[in-house]
Amino acid sequence: MDEKAGKKNQKIQSALKVNKGIPQPSSLNEQAASSYKLRKRQILEPAEYVRGILAGDRVLLSRAITLIESALPNHYALAQQVIEQCIPHAGNSLRVGITGVPGVGKSTFIEVFGNYLTGHGHRIAVLAVDPSSEISKGSILGDKTRMETLAVKENAFVRPSPSAGSLGGVARKTREIIILCEAAGYDVVLVETVGVGQSEVAVHSMVDFFLLLMLAGAGDELQGIKRGIIEMCDGMAINKADGDNINKAKTARSQYENALHLFPPPASGWTPRVTICSAVQKTGIAEVWEMIRAFEHKTKESGFFGEKRNKQQQFRLHETINETLQAHFYNDPVIIKKISEVESLLARQKITSFQAASKLLDAYFENLFRQRRVKG
Repeated sequence: MDEKAGKKNQKIQSALKVNKGIPQPSSLNEQAASSYKLRKRQILEPAEYVRGILAGDRVLLSRAITLIESALPNHYALAQQVIEQCIPHAGNSLRVGITGVPGVGKSTFIEVFGNYLTGHGHRIAVLAVDPSSEISKGSILGDKTRMETLAVKENAFVRPSPSAGSLGGVARKTREIIILCEAAGYDVVLVETVGVGQSEVAVHSMVDFFLLLMLAGAGDELQGIKRGIIEMCDGMAINKADGDNINKAKTARSQYENALHLFPPPASGWTPRVTICSAVQKTGIAEVWEMIRAFEHKTKESGFFGEKRNKQQQFRLHETINETLQAHFYNDPVIIKKISEVESLLARQKITSFQAASKLLDAYFENLFRQRRVKG
């Protein structure tokens, strides 16, 4: 009986045996993991970034721009070294600022314009400044999704950047990013602004040609934009000139041309032109480029092109000094401690704004002189 029982148990065990199945794939996406490690790898040396930028490596260019946009002090110091080494290789592009009222079709125009330029052998960098929320400071950064066909071109580089709710976001960092893009071999740099407003002044101070996009048939066109924007622009393009809107666009062109003649002649000696185009129909794009090249030729011939860039450098010098002094003032320990007290007095109308500022400035300079005496 024992022998029969043993055989029975062997049969039961063999029935319960589990055979090896088909090997299952790893739950880890090796390609994604490798990409993640690549993105998370350590910060490189300045020379490594510069070599990649000069070689036209868009990945290293993007990583260097991320350093420029970073608020971390160690990233800032590294970014400045990269910029310094790129400066000798920069300055050879044509910088074009593009602005216009919301809904004018800036992103669509830039994509079509960029595709036109890459089709004619140019390398294009698009710096699209994305509006940031004043509350959360977040940005949608949607230009890369709107410019789908341009963003994937080998000879194009699209970089949306948050404006961070301040002109400093567009002015301070975009100038430095332009230097990197030029060093990477991009011969046309397009800077898209947030919209018609104060940011145009900042963008105007960093580009060679300032293009204003307008709409026809959207009310009183001449009242729809500020006089200052018209005075700053080097040329206008009336977009969406297609279908039933063509005649309205032609009428608007005549109105703008007449309006431009009312302003004093610009220092460049160039008379701003007005053209019509349709980004959707891809018409009039060549004429816009011809206008920009005509401006470049005339201003280089007269010497204004170089003079303007020199003045922009001087403007940046004084702007940097102001920003540095302001940052130093608000980070001073005495000011940090005293500012709440002064603001409280101001809120209770115990002092005027001028007196409040004087108190803080006096405290700042007293502390500064005290520190110098201690060091002396």
